[in-house]
Amino acid sequence: MQYNFQEIEKKWQKKWKEQQTFAASNGTDKPKFYVLDMFPYPSGAGLHVGHPLGYIASDIYARFKRHQGFNVLHPIGYDSFGLPAEQYAIQTGQHPAITTEVNINGGVDNKNNKITGYNNQLRKLGFSFDWNREVRTSDPNYYKWTQWIFIQLFNSYYCKERKQARPIKELVDIFTKEGNIHIQACTSQEELFTSENWNSFSEETKQKIILNYRLAYRAETTVNWCPALGTVLANDEVVNGLSERGGYPVYQKKMMQWSMRITAYAERLLTGLEIIDWSESIKESQRNWIGKSLGAEVIFSVVDSEVKVKIFTTRPDTIYGATYMVMAPEHPLVDQITTGNYYEKVNQYKDESIKRSERERIADAKTVSGQFTGAYAVNPFTKKNIPIYIADYVLVGYGTGAIMAVPAHDERDHRFAKHFDLPIIEVIKGGANVQEEAFSSKEGACVNSGILDGLSVQEAQAKIITEIERMKIGHGTTNYRLRDAVFSRQRYWGEPIPVYYKDDIPYSLPESALPLILPEVEKYLPTEDGDPPLGRATQWAWDVEKEQVVSNDLINNTTIFPLDLNTMPGWAGSSWYYLRYTDPTNNTCFADKTLMNYWENVDLYIGGSEHATGHLLYSRFWNKFLKDYGFVTQEEPFQKLINQGMILGQSAYIYRINGTNNFISYHLLKEEHDVTPLRIDVNLLKGTTDEVDLDRLRDWRDEFKDAEFILEEGKFICAREVEKMSKSYYNVINPDDVCDEYGADSLRMYEMFLGPIEQAKPWNTQGLSGVHGFLKKFWKLYHSGENETFFVSEENPNKEEQRILHQLIKKVKDDLDNFSFNTSISSFMIATNDLFKIKCHKREILESLCILISPYAPHISEELWEKLGHSNSIEFQPFPEFKAEYLVSDTFEYPVSFNGKVRFKIEMPISATAQEIEEAVLAHEKAPNYLEGKTPKKVIVVPKRIINIVI
Repeated sequence: MQYNFQEIEKKWQKKWKEQQTFAASNGTDKPKFYVLDMFPYPSGAGLHVGHPLGYIASDIYARFKRHQGFNVLHPIGYDSFGLPAEQYAIQTGQHPAITTEVNINGGVDNKNNKITGYNNQLRKLGFSFDWNREVRTSDPNYYKWTQWIFIQLFNSYYCKERKQARPIKELVDIFTKEGNIHIQACTSQEELFTSENWNSFSEETKQKIILNYRLAYRAETTVNWCPALGTVLANDEVVNGLSERGGYPVYQKKMMQWSMRITAYAERLLTGLEIIDWSESIKESQRNWIGKSLGAEVIFSVVDSEVKVKIFTTRPDTIYGATYMVMAPEHPLVDQITTGNYYEKVNQYKDESIKRSERERIADAKTVSGQFTGAYAVNPFTKKNIPIYIADYVLVGYGTGAIMAVPAHDERDHRFAKHFDLPIIEVIKGGANVQEEAFSSKEGACVNSGILDGLSVQEAQAKIITEIERMKIGHGTTNYRLRDAVFSRQRYWGEPIPVYYKDDIPYSLPESALPLILPEVEKYLPTEDGDPPLGRATQWAWDVEKEQVVSNDLINNTTIFPLDLNTMPGWAGSSWYYLRYTDPTNNTCFADKTLMNYWENVDLYIGGSEHATGHLLYSRFWNKFLKDYGFVTQEEPFQKLINQGMILGQSAYIYRINGTNNFISYHLLKEEHDVTPLRIDVNLLKGTTDEVDLDRLRDWRDEFKDAEFILEEGKFICAREVEKMSKSYYNVINPDDVCDEYGADSLRMYEMFLGPIEQAKPWNTQGLSGVHGFLKKFWKLYHSGENETFFVSEENPNKEEQRILHQLIKKVKDDLDNFSFNTSISSFMIATNDLFKIKCHKREILESLCILISPYAPHISEELWEKLGHSNSIEFQPFPEFKAEYLVSDTFEYPVSFNGKVRFKIEMPISATAQEIEEAVLAHEKAPNYLEGKTPKKVIVVPKRIINIVI
């Protein structure tokens, strides 16, 4: 009977769906295990073979844990708000909700393109998702709770003393009784006030002050503005000054924006890294992004001005070596201190600077640029005037946006000083010539440093901070590079922010009004006045008395007020979705506390490392906030994280002879040929070869219709190059096509076989045939009857059969425990070959073998399990138990030496005595050849080691 994978896979996918095989139970005595993938954005392009890599790994592990008796939660959903659907809406007029629905469930878009749909593609790969728990961030029943979390953040502040979020109401009570003088809170509020002051303030003034304490707040912020997309982008959405989506220019711009006060959680975000099982590289990325620094804030006076500039330094011990000051180009005091002769140059520099994102500026350590402002500051310890520059290596959001520059002991400052010919003064002894290179070590003694001379760096830091505080020009402080997260986006397809405005002050909607549904608009572009797309909505005002959305025409700013025109960023809905999966249909709260307590945090999370300083950080922040109020019990959302590598594509290149429309076959290329390489679609190749189908190539694009092709042996061969798999590189392989030709089980096993899950590896369709051939052989192992019919023997296995099986059990179990999925595939192949050689058909062996391979190849395993006579699914069968005794041999193969030289080997029972071993060796057919008729002087037997005959 042939292995009809197409029929088998359709059969079991249908059964799993009908029988709800993978639905997780909320009421069971089993221990829980929560396996989660970073949920996908449903693009119209669908999946390519690189996308399922992480899903396959998580699915294998989820199935393995079910075999181990765990109640496994393995859900799926869609991060369905996003810019691609909105851009498509702008281009075609199709509502993003329709686009999203077609992309998920399949159908035809308004360009008449047939879309398979993510759901169909994922089901075709045999993933054991609990489809009943599917969530979508664009579903109002879901984003109702995203909006609810926003309101909780809006109505909270962070208490430094209690190290947790607390209700704003508490803060107002404190203000009423004692002002803000003694409050330990994370805030941008600088002015102090008494209770008398507070009680005399107008309502508007009070609300503005409270806004400086809220965890979700609105303020003027420097953002990444992309005019072409008409929206603000997060740092991780900008690459080399261009938008990740579309490659459009991005500029730094000051705008009123919603932000999340994630900086309040900086220390907890750092310490939390110590209790989670993540790769050190991801942890280090987050540590660097948070960027904790201990140092001091010091006030420098500007010469001939009343302006004072506050700087932050991590090396206050080097203050005597500060020979110039640098401010961020966006610093609010730059315009005030710049002198007349330098205005034009300063403004030119600022214009150039806004084209670079903060991330680029941090990363670009070697480029030296800056502009003198014409102003000088006074070093408070040397009393010398030092020039003030602006330069984009200083960020307005880090520290105070200004630094004292000590070129002798900082590499960047040193490069800057050499470039602009500024003084370099050594103040820490212990390095090489500081005129040539900076000595940045924190080991050494202070020199040229007045009151600090002779002190170690550590001693000097303590003394200078004490002196700074005594002089009342600053204080010691801890700083973080982490910036508050910009939360608003000027686009349509996102969660509306549940806020209305009274006298330009934001007020949150009542929770009972949620969800605030995204309104209909005629176009998805910003308005002619520059407002976001929601500015086009005609029903977008809030009636505070009726508590409902009404027409804009009714706005009277007394009882009816304008609603916010921004939407939330893409990371909002993905920052808590792992919680919603525990209770996805709850209408009274975001998830039942009992269920969240049962499922707790995610035991295994798999996704890309590109989310290290985006989604992974924001999710941790929101989880900690929710824990502060007791909504969740765990401090961290994801206990173990695995970052899957990329599957790279094999691009196809053909070569055009420059100045002609002639193309030359790859192997005919010579150095003298002046050619231009062009990528072509890999689907234009014949089968798994590198030969181009020229008829299809001519039909593919007009430029090839009349081209001449120079062939080799009647064929046109292309070159292949391993690159990122991308539509723009024409090297995308559709998993649906692979499943149709080889089967989902072959695809699953092949992707695991390519290499360790964390590493990048190239795709090669030719390799699929080897894995598919193995599954055919595996199938045949169970079909050894007459005419290849199904056959198993009820005989008891022999020792060799048990050895092969238990060796495999041990290897697969160890591999799964260590997430080494690739090496298991080799072991399956070896074991199958070994069982084939000895013609093993024993039920006990084949049933265990079937369970072992089922996490990797579930369809073929289910089919064989049914053929073995079982009516229930293989999914919940106990994982085979490893028995070490089957790997312990009852014989030992002794090397036999004559005068120390090994001549042959003899297998003996382990129980044999030394006398029995000696007799057997001397009786061996080869022994006379080496004895040469002599009687041995001595026979040395070392049990289970060696036999040596001395003659």
